[in-house]
Amino acid sequence: MEDKIGPGLRQARLAQKLSLRSVATAAGISASLLSQVETGRSQPSVSTLYALVSHLGISLDNLLGTGARTGEAAPVEAEQPVARAASDVVQRAADNPVLEMATGVRWERLAGRDDVDTLLVTYEPGAASSADRTLMRHSGTEYAYLLSGELTLLLDFDRHVITTGDSLCFDSTRPHLYLNHGTQPARGVWFVAGRHELEHTREWVKTQLGELSADGSSHPSNVVEALDLLSSRRD
Repeated sequence: MEDKIGPGLRQARLAQKLSLRSVATAAGISASLLSQVETGRSQPSVSTLYALVSHLGISLDNLLGTGARTGEAAPVEAEQPVARAASDVVQRAADNPVLEMATGVRWERLAGRDDVDTLLVTYEPGAASSADRTLMRHSGTEYAYLLSGELTLLLDFDRHVITTGDSLCFDSTRPHLYLNHGTQPARGVWFVAGRHELEHTREWVKTQLGELSADGSSHPSNVVEALDLLSSRRD
């Protein structure tokens, strides 16, 4: 499934009429590296992938082309219960979309919803979530449970050693980095919720600002003013 990463990113970028250089700059990488990722000659690190999908406003399901996830079944009429097919509930292990990162990290997309990144993650010995060992940030709240191995979490100025059976939770906008200093793979289940809320808010505000400008209303100078103005118009 990893061969879908590059084409998926390129398709999303072109659909929004964004240049290679502008997206690369926003993600903090070079245009040449983004070009290599889009053409499949290079795989992104965890931090690079999150930066790209966050800037482009797409989910992992969008990127992998896996379609609707569990929890998005069509509504049924009252008093007419319908048995759901097993494929709507169960995702077989063999069907897990897999993303292989450039830094020794493997993601398996588990059953879930497209508004929550649900992942089985493996960090090989020496692996890190960022190629240059810099801390990353992205929107959302991160939850994880380590099934096996040992993993080091750098969060702000603190260092946490996570071992088998330990769990974690933190705001993903805080600078963080995962490292496997051990000799065995570290494997766990990750959930990242709310990662898309910021992108949705930006698009909503942008749409509303366009409508306000079109009808001659005063143009707010920032998001706070925009939300205040939109609120007053609904009253």
